Amino acid sequence: MGLFERYLTLWVALGIAAGVALGVVLPGLFQLIAGIEIAHVNLVVAVLIWVMIYPMMIQIDWSSIKDVGKKPRGLVLTLVVNWLIKPFTMAALGVIFFRYVFAPWVDPQSASEYIAGMILLGVAPCTAMVFVWSQLVKGDASYTLVQVSVNDLIMIFAFAPIAAFLLGVTDVTVPWQTLLLSTVLYVVLPLVAGVLTRRALARRAPGAVDDFVARLKPWSMAGLIATVVLLFGFQARTIIDKPLVIALIAVPLLLQTYGIFLLSWLGARLLRLPHDVAGPACLIGTSNFFELAVAVAISLFGLNSGAALATVVGVLVEVPVMLSLVALVNRWAPKPVAARTPVATAERMVGS
Repeated sequence: MGLFERYLTLWVALGIAAGVALGVVLPGLFQLIAGIEIAHVNLVVAVLIWVMIYPMMIQIDWSSIKDVGKKPRGLVLTLVVNWLIKPFTMAALGVIFFRYVFAPWVDPQSASEYIAGMILLGVAPCTAMVFVWSQLVKGDASYTLVQVSVNDLIMIFAFAPIAAFLLGVTDVTVPWQTLLLSTVLYVVLPLVAGVLTRRALARRAPGAVDDFVARLKPWSMAGLIATVVLLFGFQARTIIDKPLVIALIAVPLLLQTYGIFLLSWLGARLLRLPHDVAGPACLIGTSNFFELAVAVAISLFGLNSGAALATVVGVLVEVPVMLSLVALVNRWAPKPVAARTPVATAERMVGS
């Protein structure tokens, strides 16, 4: 693993601290950046997200989808959790906590926006960071590619309708044009660009794809950290002034993340999935495509909205929680059975 993946929590923590500090010291700069938008889509955030996820999209081998039939149970688990369970449990937790449990401390308008941000997180299954989590748990790399590819394909068609349905159920007005534009901008176009780039590189030389991705990797790292800095810079004053709000949003997000993981792990055990498939399957179902959720929240509700803040708190919670789940997956890995040596076998026979 590279230096970035090994110390991911540290880099994100430093990015968060830098973003909050810069947002407090240079609020005018972040207001200027916030104003660079077209059709409610912030262009600076869009560029950074593209820089971050484009190399990941190139790594997706769409030809691997033909291997889905070889191990369908792991894929079925991921798809059921991602699209039939996770969005709805996230919406339910949001409503329970912000309409009822936290109602004395949160005004109705802010509560609606926090719920909306949580829903956008729940409807966006992880894409970019999946490869990191899979590598950390020694997952089947080829199967992870299949899971990511199929999830991305479904997300193109399912993200906007499910998000609009759930946002509508929670009494939030959804501008469909903006939601569809965000889906195209942050899912469809990066995927198309990744496919075309991969095909062009594959025709050039056998190792051209890996070489190109390796050269882009530092830019992807820079895009991730810069996005974190920018997002926390936009919300710096709210974070400083309302630490209680951050804590309140984190509570249902933590319950959702650990709850979905345990449900996925139970499903993996019932399906008797091999560990190198079960680990990535549970982590994919648990983590979020927070880049997409943040971008759509900003597009729909604005940079300084409660929805954008909720997705940013998702970034805050995501990395340390996922690393703790990686540790659990590795701890629950089956122990290798030690082979008996001829001497040990002979001693056991004599002893008996």
